[in-house]
Order: sequence, then C-alpha cells, then structure tokens
Amino acid sequence: MPLVVFCGLPYSGKSRRAEELRGALAAEGRTVHVVTDAAVLGAEDATVYGDSAREKALRGALRASVERRLSRHDVVILDSLNYIKGFRYELYCLARAARTPLCLVYCVRPGGWSGGSRVAGAEEDRGRNVSVSWRPRLEEGGRPQAAGTAVPRDLHAAGSVVNGRARADGPEEQEPEGTGATDSPALVPPASESSEKRVPSAFYPLELLEALSLRFEAPDSRNRWDRPLFTLVGLEEPLPLAEIRAALFENRAPPPHQSTQSQPLASGSFLHQLDQVTSQVLAGLMEAQKSAVPGDLLALPGTTEHLRFTRPLTMAELCRLRRQFISFTKMHPNNENLPQLANMFLQYLSQSLQLT
Repeated sequence: MPLVVFCGLPYSGKSRRAEELRGALAAEGRTVHVVTDAAVLGAEDATVYGDSAREKALRGALRASVERRLSRHDVVILDSLNYIKGFRYELYCLARAARTPLCLVYCVRPGGWSGGSRVAGAEEDRGRNVSVSWRPRLEEGGRPQAAGTAVPRDLHAAGSVVNGRARADGPEEQEPEGTGATDSPALVPPASESSEKRVPSAFYPLELLEALSLRFEAPDSRNRWDRPLFTLVGLEEPLPLAEIRAALFENRAPPPHQSTQSQPLASGSFLHQLDQVTSQVLAGLMEAQKSAVPGDLLALPGTTEHLRFTRPLTMAELCRLRRQFISFTKMHPNNENLPQLANMFLQYLSQSLQLT
C-alpha cells in the first residue's frame, strides 16, 4: 500500500498534519503505520540533527522501519524532517521496489524557515497566521530551557497545543481568539487514542534551526521522487484529503528498473537452438573465408543476408563475439525470434567487425 512522506523544518506542523491524515485514513477502515523519529529513537531528541553520524544512523533506521512496514495492505506515513533530497530518493526507490504509489506532503511554517525562503505574504500577516502550535515546547518533564538558549521572537505564543491539549505558560500570556485547539477539531486525535503514550516534542535551539534551514533541500515537483507534491502553508490551510487519496489509491506505482527485474522464462529449447544456430554460422563462416577475397559477400547457412568479407577472422575472435551475442540474447529471450536468430547473429557480427 502507499507511502506518504512528510517533509519540512521543525515547528512546521508535520506531526499535526500526519495525525490528521492518519485519523482520516483510519476512519475509512485502513491500517495506517506512522513512523517517527521518536518511534526509532525511543524519545524525540533534537540533538541528533546536530551530529552528522547520529543523523545518518537515524536516517538508516527510519528507512529500515519504513521498508519493514511497506506492504500491499497497509499505509505507511513517515513523519520526519526528510529535508535531504537524496534520502527522499531512497524512499522513492523503496516504494518503487515494493510496487506501491507514494506522495510527498511539504509543510511550510508561515513567515519562518523553509529552505532559506519565506512564503509570500506571510511576513506581513505573521500575527494573524502564526498559530500557537508553532511555539517550541518545553523540555520533557516541564523543565525550563537551558540558560542562554535563544528562542526565535516570532515563535513565542500564548499557549502550545501538544497532542490536542492546550498548555499555558503563565497568567500574563493569554491565547488569542481563533487559535485555540477547539477551533481545529480535525487536528485533535480521537478520544480512543487519548490514552496512548505520547512523547513530548523536542526543543530545537535557534542555532540548530538556522543550520537546518541552510542545508534544507526543498522538494521540487519536477523530480520524480518528489511528486505528487502537496505543499501546505500553516495549519489554517485545509489538508487536501481528496487529492491525497487519489494520489495514493488511484495512481499507478512507479515503474521498476528493468535491470532489477527477473528475466522472463524462455522455453527449454531456446538456449539449445541459440547455441546450435550460432555454431552453424561460425562453422560456415570459417569454411567460406578459406576461398574468399576481401570485398566478397559470404552466404552462410541458415541466413538470408550476406556478410561482407574484409579480412581473415580467427576462431578465437569469432568465439568471443559469439559469447557476447549469446549473453545479450539470454537477457531478452523471445521464442518469436527463433527463425531470425541466424540473421540477428550475422548482423551482430557485421556491426562488430566494422568497429574493429
């Protein structure tokens, strides 16, 4: 079944969108697996993206987790940054090998980091567009942030919504009207899931956010591994469920590479006839060139075409060309070509000898 890859920088709403999509697909009776950083690491840890070795290991674990869950019956949602286009290509290859469709959902924070560029019009409407869910979470256990840690000014908000529950920071800050969790019922997980164990979101320092934004490789729908692409700006924009369903369940899977496919089975007599025909052509060529002079057209047994004789040929040279022809023909066996094998081999000899 399909693979849904979420992409975006921290605080762009990926987890909220992934939960919304999971709930919508689960309501239709589909089995959905959500793969997250926390599911692989055991708990969200932002410091992993500050260490290249640990981040590489995390990407490998995410890829392995997705590969284990890809099947013909379940939907897999990968909720991670996925900001490296090479990693997204690896996920595309996994879906192609599993012969299942995939799509990419790109989440962009209004007026914030998005691969070094800002969304048009988001800067002027920052106060109206920025939701309380953009605010960084406190560390696990409610501990205050480390001393000296800078927090982006536009990330401050009245309260933060974590897994559908509002959390206030102090009496002096009040949540603006129209941005509370109650205004987005579609983003709140069902009551049956409220008892599940949730891992608090990790806090990303400003320095790490800036580093991630500098090396962020934004998706491009011109790349086959980045399409179909759905771009969502902020949490106020509705999730295009109809288009995502069409991309996942109505589109065809990416075509596999021919080099990775099993070769079709040929009849038991195909290889025997191939060996016999090529041997007869070589024997006839060795006999015909004994009395030929350069420029003659040689008629060989089993062929309707002629080979122009240019120079004497050794048996070792002809056997080498015969092995190459047999190796190529075995990769594309076709019983319909049996009557033409002699002519095909003669054409191969003619073209090969012209190049030498």
